Amino acid sequence: MTMNRYFLGVDTGGTKTHALIANEAGELVGFGKAGPGNHEVVGYDGVKAALQESVGHALEMAALHVEQISGAGFGVAGYDWASELPDTLDAISVLGLKCAVEAVNDMVIGLVAGAREGWGIVIDAGTGTNCRGLTRDGREGMVTGCGSAFGEHGGAYDLVQAAVIAVNHHWIRRGAPTALSDAFIEYFHATDLTDLIEGLTQGRYAFNGELARLVFKVAQAGDPVATEIIRWTGCELGEQICAIIRQLSLEKETFEVVQIGSLFKGGALLVNPMQEFVHRMSPGAQFTHLSAPPVVGGVMLGMQQAGLDFRPLRQAIIAAACQADQA
Repeated sequence: MTMNRYFLGVDTGGTKTHALIANEAGELVGFGKAGPGNHEVVGYDGVKAALQESVGHALEMAALHVEQISGAGFGVAGYDWASELPDTLDAISVLGLKCAVEAVNDMVIGLVAGAREGWGIVIDAGTGTNCRGLTRDGREGMVTGCGSAFGEHGGAYDLVQAAVIAVNHHWIRRGAPTALSDAFIEYFHATDLTDLIEGLTQGRYAFNGELARLVFKVAQAGDPVATEIIRWTGCELGEQICAIIRQLSLEKETFEVVQIGSLFKGGALLVNPMQEFVHRMSPGAQFTHLSAPPVVGGVMLGMQQAGLDFRPLRQAIIAAACQADQA
């Protein structure tokens, strides 16, 4: 009788670390969590501690020893450059795994989890933005993920920044009047537009990514300035996707683009311009949303490291992970 094999997936992030263990039937047998696991936040010693805690809990729940893991995949936040691989693998080595290991940026496990074939492009639009790509033969494409400082726009903060500029242009009579002005006055309890601008410049009023919801609300009510800001944001996300398409020569391919991040909840006002922009370069791009916890992508990478084709098991793993996530 063949002994069941087990596979570990880990997702380390800026606020949490998740570890998941599945068997070769796609059944989840262990789960563990810990605090932040991004070396830019907690240092590599903090990464080691988060890995030991989360994986330790997962192994305990599964009643397994680390030697029983047949393959492991790690999505590591903050692992962006090849120069960081030695320190990343050194942090992982604290677990004492005896199996093949794959370490990738945490965006990549979201792509593996979200794309049916485990490859394509993933675009993140949350407070900030990032974009990564992976071909069927393992080539990777990336942007810096450092946002507007490097000309990579498309996060909520960028959208709100553009809205603040529009409100200021309304005030100085450089741009068109916009209902965003009244919406911001109400939000900050400012006395009028001058008080709003003064408060923003003096730090009495502080804008943040949360204001993106208000920009969408004003756009949905028909304000052309807010609508254009959201359209611009969608096109900027499209620019990032197209950059990856060029890097990986996917212009004539059929592939999936996995959408991650709260900004996509804004719907067609954002998504349609993004998709139209991309389809002008690559008509075969198919858009989908990530519907599973990214850590399942780590499990799938672990299976791949052990020579197991995860694709027939993909739906079973995702369904089990979603059920566990809701429990």
